[in-house]
Amino acid sequence: MKRVAGFTLLEVLVAVAVFAIVGMGAYGGLQAVMAQRVIARENADRFRELQFAVQQLTRDLAQLNPRPVREPLGDGYRSAIYSDPRAEVLLEFTRGGWTNPLGQPRAAVQRVAYELEEDRLLRRHWFVPDQTLGEDPVERELLTGVRDVRLRFYGPGGWLEQWPSQAGGDPANRPLAVEVVLELEDWGEIRRLVEVPQ
Repeated sequence: MKRVAGFTLLEVLVAVAVFAIVGMGAYGGLQAVMAQRVIARENADRFRELQFAVQQLTRDLAQLNPRPVREPLGDGYRSAIYSDPRAEVLLEFTRGGWTNPLGQPRAAVQRVAYELEEDRLLRRHWFVPDQTLGEDPVERELLTGVRDVRLRFYGPGGWLEQWPSQAGGDPANRPLAVEVVLELEDWGEIRRLVEVPQ
């Protein structure tokens, strides 16, 4: 009688156990790679969001225009750039360089305001610089997860916490530079110094 060669039950069980251990290790490694991929994607998205917000703020300040604007009631003028740490608006200013390729009936300058609402940095702009009370701005969320925004202005007298530095001065005066410090929940402090065109 010829004996048939094959695997014993014990050998099959050992092979299945080894395969299961290798499979579990491979699955754990795959899970770790997938988790790292998600984290890398989230970090890249956050970096893009931060980069866009800082670039938008830098572009706006680099186009700072010396044009003051009328108060909404028409009874005076607001400075070309205005910032007060005690005010609701962080920064408000007139920006030039607003291209109009379609030739729409609008000004070539734009009034822009930055505000911090809860943990969101918002950019608002108006289609006309001398807005009225009934005119709503166009609002865009630039950045989330913002704890605080601090501004400093470099003028002839050195660094100042608000602008204009004194009441009753020339409303067209602009600082020489603006320092913006963004304090983020996840990345700490981001500091940007922007030279203002004169």
